[in-house]
Amino acid sequence: MYGNVAHNIYAQNNVGIESPAKLIEMLYEGVLRFNAQAKKAMKDGNIEKRVYWINRSVAVITELISVLDIKGGRVANYLEGLYNYEIQLLNLANIQKDESKLDEVSNVFKGLLEAWRETTNVAE
Repeated sequence: MYGNVAHNIYAQNNVGIESPAKLIEMLYEGVLRFNAQAKKAMKDGNIEKRVYWINRSVAVITELISVLDIKGGRVANYLEGLYNYEIQLLNLANIQKDESKLDEVSNVFKGLLEAWRETTNVAE
């Protein structure tokens, strides 16, 4: 359903993507930004925006799942499971209006972003 939504968003905004590694970094950053917006909407009691931003995060994570090379081994399989779990948490956060679940997802993606930057040197 969400397919290449995240990639299309960046492409529509004419963002120059230097490498696939940079795109992954941008996707991780997108999840963090969208979760922050969802949390703000949740605090403000704005249901429409809460749903919108959580759906954006889910779309980005779905894109991350779609680009995994499952034949690549255990890490890809682990990430697929982790990403699916994070989608479940986002859906629960939305249904239950639970900021702590949004925070949990954001903490995971902060860790992933930090690890990604360390292993790919895209932050340089």
